[in-house]
Amino acid sequence: MKALISRRSIIIASISLIIAIIAIISVTVFNSAGPVTGFADTVTRPVRALASTIARTFGNIYASIYRYEELERRNDELARTIARLQADSREAQELAEENEQLRELLEFRERYGGYDNEMASLVNWNSDNWSHSFVINKGYSNSNIGRGMGVTTEYGVLLGQVWDVGATRSTVITVLDTRFSAAVFIGGDTSENSDGTATVKGDFNQMRSGMLMLDHIDDDMIVNPGSSVVTSGSGGVFPAGLTVGEIVTVSGHTSGLGRYATVRPLRDIETIQTVFVIVAFEYLE
Repeated sequence: MKALISRRSIIIASISLIIAIIAIISVTVFNSAGPVTGFADTVTRPVRALASTIARTFGNIYASIYRYEELERRNDELARTIARLQADSREAQELAEENEQLRELLEFRERYGGYDNEMASLVNWNSDNWSHSFVINKGYSNSNIGRGMGVTTEYGVLLGQVWDVGATRSTVITVLDTRFSAAVFIGGDTSENSDGTATVKGDFNQMRSGMLMLDHIDDDMIVNPGSSVVTSGSGGVFPAGLTVGEIVTVSGHTSGLGRYATVRPLRDIETIQTVFVIVAFEYLE
């Protein structure tokens, strides 16, 4: 038994020695790794390929993480840029609106040199089924506004009058409100119907359809659909020449006494943002 093991050991050692000699001769003579080295390369190739794949995978993951962080950084920069541009845009819009308001005020004063007026902005509406009014951002502490003063557009269209005055805000009833009334002429030229006047006023039934009523019409006044309705200046509440609206229909009272007409405002009142309060004007008797 010992002899058998000894023979096997001798054989294995001999084979190993032969392989080593062949490898040395192959490298020395042929300048090549030879079949033994090639065998070893073949055996280890899958392991090396796997290691190379793992290395590439980790490299790609690292590159992806780097690119993601770079994209996050650029996204943050873009978000800050967009926020800055939006702020600049809002500021530019506010400046443009302010310039437009100042231009409107200048045009109003040039067009109606006999008026002293103050510009105001609409804050909110207080209208309901019984009234039609809005609130402006001017009152007795930040303006010269007083109760009863006329409120117009930049083109001299009468919108209503100041009804209640607070410290920094005031309520304006519109021409559609049932509490509003004004003495008026018919036609663009106030001298055309100087021998007679009428009263334009808010009416509960007409208010729902965005109209107001012309009543107490003198018999000698010419009243036709399409004619303009302008303030006469009578009574000293409003200056003469402010446009109220235009006549839509003319009818006779059911009693048979006198006529009345429906009037459409020249301006869609509920779209206004800026108004002008006439704080003083030259009253001509």
